[in-house]
Amino acid sequence: MEIIGYAAAVLIGVSLGLIGGGGSILTVPVLVYLFGVDAFLATEYSLFIVGISSLVGSVSYFKKGWVNFKMALIFGIPSVISIFLTRIYLLPFIPEEVLRIQNFIITRDIFLLLLFATMMILASYKMIKNSASEKLSERAANKNNTFLAAAQGSVVGVLTGLVGAGGGFMIIPALVNLLKIPMKIAIGTSLVIISFNSLIGFFSSVNHVKIEWELLISIATIAIAGIIIGSQLSKKIDGKKLKPAFGWFILIMGIYIITKEIFL
Repeated sequence: MEIIGYAAAVLIGVSLGLIGGGGSILTVPVLVYLFGVDAFLATEYSLFIVGISSLVGSVSYFKKGWVNFKMALIFGIPSVISIFLTRIYLLPFIPEEVLRIQNFIITRDIFLLLLFATMMILASYKMIKNSASEKLSERAANKNNTFLAAAQGSVVGVLTGLVGAGGGFMIIPALVNLLKIPMKIAIGTSLVIISFNSLIGFFSSVNHVKIEWELLISIATIAIAGIIIGSQLSKKIDGKKLKPAFGWFILIMGIYIITKEIFL
C-alpha cells in the first residue's frame, strides 16, 4: 500500500503545481488509508507536506512574476490567525468520543475524516463547475470585495487548522472573483498562501504530537518532486481543462470516505 501511497504523493504535488490546489485535499486520506496514520496525526503531517511542497512550487511562479504578495497578505493574515487559534485552542479539545447513539459511535478520528470528506465534496463541486468560478469580471476589485476575501481567508484558516488541507479550492475562486486577479497569478499567489498557512499551522502545534520524521520527510520529498513536475506541465497544459476530471476523482474519494466510516 505504501507504494500506492508514494504514487499518490506525486499526484498531490502535480495537482498543486498545475492548478494551484486540489492536491492537498488528498493528503489526509492518503496518509490514513495508505500509510496507516491516524486521522488526528494525519492533519498535522498534511500541513507539513502541503506547506513545504507549495513553498517549493511557488518559487517558479515567483520567478515568472505570477505572485501578488499584497493580495497574499490580505488573504493570508486572517488565515494564519484562524489557523493558530484553531490548532491551539479548538482541535485539542475535540473529545475522543464526539457522538454516541446506542451502538453508533463517532470518534474524533471519524469526525475529522467525515469533515474532510465533506470538504472534498465541496471542493469537487467547485472544480467540476470551474468554468463559472474562473471567469473574470471587468469591474475592479472594491473595498467590500477585499473585506470579503479577508473574511474568506479566516474561514480557510479554520478549515486548514482542523483538517490539514491547504484550501486552494476556496482561495483561487476568491482571488479571481473577489480580487480580480488573473488565473496564473491567482495560482502562484494561492501557493504562497497555502505554504504560509500550512507551515504556520504545523509549527504552531508540532510540540503536541509525536512526529515520525522519516516517513513525513519521505512523503514530502515525493510531493515536492510532483509539484516541480506540475509547475513544468503548467507551461504546456491548461490546468483549467484538468480541473473537472480531478473534481470527479475528489468527489468519488469523498463519497468513499463517508461510506467507509459510517456504513462499513
